[in-house]
Amino acid sequence: MTKQKAILPPSIILDPLIQSWLLEDIGRGDRTTQSLLSANSIPKKAEWIAKAPGVIAGLPIAARVFYLLNNQVTFAPLIAEGENCQPGQIIAEIEGSLDALLMGERVALNLVMGLSGISSLTQKYVEKITDLPAKLVDTRKTTPGLRILEKYATQLGGAINHRMGLDDAVMLKDNHITAVGGIGAAIGKVRSHIPYPLTIEVETESLEQVQEALEHQADIIMLDNMSAAMMEVAVKTIRAANNRVKIEASGNVTLETIRTVAETGVDYISSSAPITQSKWLDLSMKIR
Repeated sequence: MTKQKAILPPSIILDPLIQSWLLEDIGRGDRTTQSLLSANSIPKKAEWIAKAPGVIAGLPIAARVFYLLNNQVTFAPLIAEGENCQPGQIIAEIEGSLDALLMGERVALNLVMGLSGISSLTQKYVEKITDLPAKLVDTRKTTPGLRILEKYATQLGGAINHRMGLDDAVMLKDNHITAVGGIGAAIGKVRSHIPYPLTIEVETESLEQVQEALEHQADIIMLDNMSAAMMEVAVKTIRAANNRVKIEASGNVTLETIRTVAETGVDYISSSAPITQSKWLDLSMKIR
């Protein structure tokens, strides 16, 4: 499986997010640090140390946290984004005003710990199917305000991004289909409203719905919560009818089942688990 390149948003998008997180943490002032130290206090050096194995994600964001507090702070990663770390490994060195290091510590660490946890679990899922054509994709089940970064983390772990939001593509789910009375009616209505480059994906739960999605020329057909046996039949049906239609499997995908799903011949497997079930990677900062 070819790994998709992970791209961070530009600073014009990232900086307002970071500033809001710093404002949340610092509030009206860091009572501890500002009571003990003056602004632009004596420069100090600090190390970030991994306390567990995993895939590192978010170091450029951490660097930006400290830069926004004091643009004289230097943040030097000692491991590349998306690489695996080991317990006890120093992953970054920071040098600058001690007050900035202490005020930015928690926000920066929280971001990297959370994103690294997502990358680490994503990698475990991807490793299960790395020799098969199917690709793992993420979902919109993300933390409000953090989607763009959490999806960045899944890319670092080896997954591919699904749509970023409701404006990226059309996905007709069960409630949409029920609301308008069927797959054919839903595809017909939405096709008359959307810009031509957008794709139309249809969620199906039965072979009858798969056939209906094919008849109305869906671009992507999702096989939702189907058994492996039913997915195999659906894949053969779709391939025989139109080999250009992409096939996505979804629903109850786990580390134990993902390979079985991939072996049915689907193109994509979507799962929220790498984000929603990930555990933060333990990191700490130590002043030298």
